[in-house]
Amino acid sequence: MAEITVSMINDLRQRTNAGMMDCKKALNDTAGDIDAAIKILREKGLAIQVKRADKESNQGIVKAVAAADNNTIAMSEVNTETDFVAKTDNFKNFAEAVTHKVLDGAQDIGEAMREELMTIISQTGENVKIRRTALFKLSCTGKVASYIHLGGKVGVLVEVACGKPETVAHEAFGELVHDITLQIAAAAPRYLTSEEVPEEAIENEKEIARNSDRFKGKPANIVENALKGIVNKFFSEVCLVNQPFVKEPKQSVTDVVKACEKMTGDTITIKRFVRFQLGAA
Repeated sequence: MAEITVSMINDLRQRTNAGMMDCKKALNDTAGDIDAAIKILREKGLAIQVKRADKESNQGIVKAVAAADNNTIAMSEVNTETDFVAKTDNFKNFAEAVTHKVLDGAQDIGEAMREELMTIISQTGENVKIRRTALFKLSCTGKVASYIHLGGKVGVLVEVACGKPETVAHEAFGELVHDITLQIAAAAPRYLTSEEVPEEAIENEKEIARNSDRFKGKPANIVENALKGIVNKFFSEVCLVNQPFVKEPKQSVTDVVKACEKMTGDTITIKRFVRFQLGAA
């Protein structure tokens, strides 16, 4: 009898959306024959998704749900095949239930929502997928906030820290946190600070510049000096704190944070963020 490995079980789970133990049993019953195992799961109604596996799921919605105290926020992206299904109350309610389950602390959202997922797939006849989730719990004095843009096409979570508890209630601080969520939604930063940018990405930008017509025939020292400006421009595009502020491009996000520090008499730090764009990496 073939050995049933974890890899085989995971493969079958991905192809059928059935539970781990159901997949393991089906593989044991078929001596590791994955096609036969799929057939068994389908016959038992545990593999509804497999019949739609060849369909692209790039429509859907991004949802965010906050706890009653607003100190914990969950976000999820749930995909389906068509915009028509994505706009139905049934699908939206499922996405809401997924996000609440994340907020409740579910570790394996696919397993936690397995029955509900099979039901929505059966009802819609489409390949519905829980693509990704995020959970932000306030880790310091400050705020966590969410923002959903374009009716669920883009979602943002952010945590912003301050030094004094009274700053949390300050109007300027609240406005800053909201503006940062808008910034992330609109400008799509990939990193928080330049320190997070992989060296490989920086070297790639330099290499592209070195090979451009702009620097052909120029002395090496001039090229290397110019590269500093090119790298800084790259940081202003991909790093949140370096980006031009969307409401006033003459200011950077760091400038806006410093202005809020002045108004509140406190130290303010953007701690982390996550951005989901429907169907994007």
